[in-house]
Formats: sequence, C-alpha cells, structure tokens
Amino acid sequence: MSWPRAVSLVNGRVVTAAGTADSVRFARRIAAIGERPRAGDAVVDVQGAFVLPGLVNAHDHLELNHYGRLKFADRYDNAIDWIDDMRPRLSSDPGIRAGRSHPLADRLFIGALKNLLAGVTLVAHHNPFYRDFRCGLPIRVVRRYGWAHSFALEGQPAGARGEPGGDVGTRWRSTPARLPFFVHLAEGVDARAAAELPKLEALGCLAGNTVLVHGVAIAADGWRRIAASGGAVVWCPASNGFLFGRTIDVEASRAAGARVAIGTDSRITGSRDLLDELRSARAAAATSADDLLAMVTTRAADIVRQPPAGQIAVGLPADLTVVPALADNAAEALLAAERRDIALVTIGGRPLFGSRGIADRVFAARSVSAKALRVDGARKLASAALVRRIAGCSIAEPGVTV
Repeated sequence: MSWPRAVSLVNGRVVTAAGTADSVRFARRIAAIGERPRAGDAVVDVQGAFVLPGLVNAHDHLELNHYGRLKFADRYDNAIDWIDDMRPRLSSDPGIRAGRSHPLADRLFIGALKNLLAGVTLVAHHNPFYRDFRCGLPIRVVRRYGWAHSFALEGQPAGARGEPGGDVGTRWRSTPARLPFFVHLAEGVDARAAAELPKLEALGCLAGNTVLVHGVAIAADGWRRIAASGGAVVWCPASNGFLFGRTIDVEASRAAGARVAIGTDSRITGSRDLLDELRSARAAAATSADDLLAMVTTRAADIVRQPPAGQIAVGLPADLTVVPALADNAAEALLAAERRDIALVTIGGRPLFGSRGIADRVFAARSVSAKALRVDGARKLASAALVRRIAGCSIAEPGVTV
C-alpha cells in the first residue's frame, strides 16, 4: 500500500493575493508557496501553466442541467412569463417528462459534473440543500444559506420535490446575518421586474447578506442602494440574454461600487458551464479579464460567504484549478480555456480530473486511482470513483465518454 505524498507543482504561475509565484506545495492543504520542493515530494512540472484557486460558481440549479435550453417564445419580458410557458408542458412534453423521471441523485450529479469539468470546486445551489448531497458529490456545495425562489413563486412549487418557493420576507428574517440569503430578483425587463427591488427594500430585506440573482431590471439608483446596503448580485449573462435579449447594466453596477459575482444558472436557460459563462460576460459588457477572474474566485467566495474558497494561501484547503498557458496572463488564459483544456482540478488536495502528463503524476502521488475518459474528444484522466459514477449514471453528460 502506498501512502499519499505531498505534491510540489513547479515551473508554474501560481496566482495568489500577493502576486504570482512559481511553485506551490500541498497535501490536503496548501503547505508552501514559492518555495523549493522538500525531500519526498512528488515534483510535477506544469510547464508554465497557471495555477488558480478552484473556481466558484455563485448560482446554479444543480438538478436542472440535463435538460438543455428550453423556451417557447423568442423573447420574454419577465421570468414569470417563461415559467407560465413552461408550466403546462411539465406534464405534456415528452422530453421534459423524461428529464423529470431520472433519480434526483443522478440529476444533481450531472450538475456537479458540469461544474467540475470546467474547473469549479465550489457552487452555490439555489434550492433546498437536498439530503442527496450528503451521499457525496465531486465538488463542494455551499451548505449553510437561506433562500427563497422569487416573489413570483412565493406560494408555488419551486424545488425538485415540489418544495414551495417560500415567503421572501419570512425566509430572509429566518436566515442568520452571517449566512448568505439567495433570491431571484428583477429577472426581466418590464415594470414588474423593476418594482421588485423597492418591494424587497420595503420589507427590510436588503442587507449585507442579501444576494440578488439576475437583477436585469435594476437601474442606476438601485445599484447605488445595493452597494450602500452591502448586498450583492449574481450575474448570469447567458441566461439573461437567452430569455430577455439583455443583461444587467454592468457599468452602473461598477460606478456604484456594487459587488457582483458570476453564476451559470442551469442549462435550461444558461450556458454549458462557467468557462462559457465567462466568455458570455465578456461579450455582454466592457469588463476586464481580471475583473471577470475575481467574479469567479475571490469576489464570488466573499459574496457566498465562503472565505476559504477562491484563493490560494498557506493553510487553506488545496482546491486548485490548473489552466494551460493559453494567454500571457491568468485571466486571459482562463477566458480562452474550454473544459478539454483543464490540466488539473484538486479539492482538498485530492485530484479529481485533469490531463495526462500533469494529472497522472498527481493522482499517483496522492494515491488516488485514476481512469481514462474523453471530454469533447480530448483524452483526460479522472478519479476511478468518478469514472464509475459517470458510467453508472442514468443521464449521459454530452461530450463525455468513459
């Protein structure tokens, strides 16, 4: 039996708050940054690749990613119009019925797999924290949070098992101030959507832990009020563009100093994964690559109140994503990357997915059995347990073969 060894990734560009280092040493946690390997370490040359903190997806509905995009009109004015279009089809549309027939555990797994393959190590799931999460997923999921679906679905089913969307005011008040509270808000382009922020404020529910998802109809003065409250917004540009033909006013949010993170939403309306979402964000607004990187690392972790996430620092869990040098700096390299390019993903120092030549040596050093698979035609490696789970899942992830 072999025992796990510490790993030193060398000849890399390790992104930290203090700048860029050329190496990182880790076991379960980060042991050193910018230091020479120690005796007994497995030394892995990453050949100039960027070592990033594991990415943070600030908004997903993990159980909905196996459907693919669905809408029945070219454009909607409000998310409730899309929901009203969807509701009669839940029982009549054969494709939707087939999607709903899969076990919830498999649906959640595919949502987690979507994120892992894109370098995400932590996701904020917007719906109940299902007991199925405790059976194990290949990524971290925010465990402690408050949520309501939206004002539109307060008394209607919203969760995978028909759980109600919940009264926004009641659920916000029952959420401790130290935890994030997620709610869809201003998801549309009409007067109904624009009226939701004032409604939330009238209830006294706009505060430092309030995380507003979408916010398409928020105007400049609304962004100033959000910034003053300390609250935050999760931006889902691909979903917004698909449903409404527009997204948030990024310039107004920046001018107000409001905190913004990026989320994918689910594939029903959103992009394939967080890497594609980053490119959608760049196309939708004049936002720098460095700002986009912060929206899926440090800033996202701050907004979902998970301070160990989104950064590489000594003593923190070794949640890492390694991206090849596809550009001259880390942010541009991430924007250029697709999931077939991801060289390594580790969570708590445990390798889960990556490319041959880097990942195989880390799997061996950490005593994690690995198996081959293909992702979008590229030969990759994943933990044997993950490959078995993919093979046994009732839902096939497009582009993945084992």
